[in-house]
Amino acid sequence: MNAREQLERLLSNLRQLGARRLVALALIALTVVSVIGLGAMYLSQPEREPLYTNLSRDDVGRMGSALKDASIPFDVSADGTSILVAHSDTARARMLLAVKGLPQSSNSGYELFNDVRSFGLTSFMQEITKVRALEGEIARTIQTMNGIKAARVHIVLPDRGSFRRDQQSASASVVIRTENSADSSTAQAIRHLVASAIPGMKMENVTVLNTEGAVLTSNEDGTNAGSGKKVALQEQVNRETEEKIRRTLIPYLGIGNFEISVSSRLNTDRSTVQETTFDPASKAERSTRVVREQGQSQNRSSQPNTTVAQNIPPPPNQPQQGAENNENNQRREELTNFELSSRTTQTVRDAFQIQNLSIAVLVNKERLTGAKDAPPLETQTYEIEQLVSSAAGFDKDRGDKLKVVAVPFADGGNNMEPVPPLTWSELLFRQAGTLVNALTILVVAVLLIWFGLRPALRAILARPEPDEAEAIEAAMLAAPANDLPPDVAMSPQALQNPDTLNGVTTLQGYTGSDGGPVNLIGDVTSKVNRSPQRRLEQIVEYDEEQAAAILRQWLHQETKA
Repeated sequence: MNAREQLERLLSNLRQLGARRLVALALIALTVVSVIGLGAMYLSQPEREPLYTNLSRDDVGRMGSALKDASIPFDVSADGTSILVAHSDTARARMLLAVKGLPQSSNSGYELFNDVRSFGLTSFMQEITKVRALEGEIARTIQTMNGIKAARVHIVLPDRGSFRRDQQSASASVVIRTENSADSSTAQAIRHLVASAIPGMKMENVTVLNTEGAVLTSNEDGTNAGSGKKVALQEQVNRETEEKIRRTLIPYLGIGNFEISVSSRLNTDRSTVQETTFDPASKAERSTRVVREQGQSQNRSSQPNTTVAQNIPPPPNQPQQGAENNENNQRREELTNFELSSRTTQTVRDAFQIQNLSIAVLVNKERLTGAKDAPPLETQTYEIEQLVSSAAGFDKDRGDKLKVVAVPFADGGNNMEPVPPLTWSELLFRQAGTLVNALTILVVAVLLIWFGLRPALRAILARPEPDEAEAIEAAMLAAPANDLPPDVAMSPQALQNPDTLNGVTTLQGYTGSDGGPVNLIGDVTSKVNRSPQRRLEQIVEYDEEQAAAILRQWLHQETKA
């Protein structure tokens, strides 16, 4: 029987089931599929899912108390920053916490002014609220940086005093909690952020600390910042020089046959040079000033000089005697200003300068002497020195040092141990949860198919056709007792025991719906097993004379016995 015939037989059996049985079969199939789907979805989803993450310890405590009062089971993550609840309780827990105003952020921003009423609010309270809002907004911005889990900002604004001689400057302190160790670049970025967000704030007045109590940046590390910058610059120069030498030696020696060490000394002093140059040959008359002075004076004395002889006053009407002096003064002053061409040059050196380099190169001796026609070791060492000098910018005048040494390398010094592969037990242990869920889904599906869907399908496929069953009944009722096979003409006990019908195969002269002989074992036995008493009642009702003939035959056999 091919697949097409089986499909036609299945469709024919489904049509003969009737609407009631088809609905029952559809419900069974729908139930099986639903149970398998729901079981797979339930087992594949996580046992608990995060409700909120990146919470503070205070929020975790308050939310845990609220969930406990509501009889909602929950769990806290290992780091204490997340709350986990069952998948079915997620919506309920979030609604409950939202009603209670949880989680509460410790950094409140400008929303503080939503609950503040201006009536009855003093200027001090207004100033404090402003500072709190500013601190909260800056802390929120800092928390958005990569690697920062929490931040807290403290700001001190200067007091406005009318009689204050020295003006105070604003200052701030920032405490951060990071996932890993914070570097100086992150601290400098925070300082720039805080200094730019607060009017009148200078970057040197911002101090950044971590939760472990370590000072990342402060006002006292101006020189330290310069030293740290110098060290970082030296490391960068050393690294770049090593990379240049490595790129030069790899084609010559190969990877793993040499080691390089570079040490540099830099001069990072900032200098400013201003030069002014005058050119006497190129002069030009800029201005001329001429001053002329002329004066004339005349002095005359009408009284003679007083002496002893002249103590006696002269007589009246006598002409007076005295000295007379005349003086003429002239002065001329001329001033000419010449402008000389000049050139002023100002040079500011803010970059670094390499004072000297110290380079050491170790070469694997076996690499140089391993070949049969290899040049002498001294020749190869000299060539390596020349290559390194050219690659590193070696300058002997400034005191650079270079040393190339060929030594045998230790065996296994650069060999790394391979990572052992994962064993089957480790793989199974890692995937234990997934395997358990998959096996559970598989077992549930097999049980539902075996005990639910399979019996229903077997009943549909193995159900005898009504036409064939009616033919069997007509054959049994219409056949006379003498025409029945000897194995069929038995006692009532034999009819009730289908095991005694092993020798009965077919009824001669009767065919089924497919044109073949009627199978008594498969059809009559099923009828007998179903209800023997009911079967006899139907035979008697159908033909009483035939039933009486069968009974007489049984009685005749018992009399002979």
